[in-house]
Amino acid sequence: MSADGATVSLPSFRGRRNLRQEITETLRGAVISGEMTPGVVYSAPSLAEQFGVSPTPVREALLDLAKEGLVGVVRNKGFRVTALSPQELDDITELRALIEPPTVRRITEAGVPARAIKRLRPLAASIEKAAARRDFIAHVTIDMQFHLALLELAGNPRLVETVKTLRTSSRIYGLRRLPEGEVLFNSSHEHAELLDLIEAGDADGAEALMRRHIGHVRGIWSEEAPTNESD
Repeated sequence: MSADGATVSLPSFRGRRNLRQEITETLRGAVISGEMTPGVVYSAPSLAEQFGVSPTPVREALLDLAKEGLVGVVRNKGFRVTALSPQELDDITELRALIEPPTVRRITEAGVPARAIKRLRPLAASIEKAAARRDFIAHVTIDMQFHLALLELAGNPRLVETVKTLRTSSRIYGLRRLPEGEVLFNSSHEHAELLDLIEAGDADGAEALMRRHIGHVRGIWSEEAPTNESD
């Protein structure tokens, strides 16, 4: 199935710096959030038209995502978003649960400087704002920024890179099917609650909240996994 004539909810990047990086991050968020549909073939020119830029940086961004396994190259057609099975999503969630909650506990027990908490709070607020306006791409993108910045406080770059890979590999298929209301907003508010617990030195509470937060990805958002379609 081709998406040459389809429309994805994408921002305009006319006149922006770091164009390739911004487009890559936006397309990554679109894939993870389900805004770009698994099995559909997207062409660089059609996406570039929606971004308001030339096809070159979009094609380069899609090639970056292909290296990450988020899309596959369809010769002479474009790029197809890859789908994950429920078992693959379960495996990713399990690995994240093994890494992130105990790391958050360790960070909390070690103590986090007030300036670090202060730097994270605007990201937490931005996640809530994105959820309130149902901007799923921004929500996913800022959410990743928040969690990776938090984990960086553990001082283990390899751990952060591992979690980034797992998060990048995730798919939140159920986001668009969430009804209007408080479900997404309540989950988004957990970021601010997590910072409150860390700031208070509540390691038990921070670890438990992080574990529950990860569970939302599988239990609330990642519902039915679409399947890839043939050429």
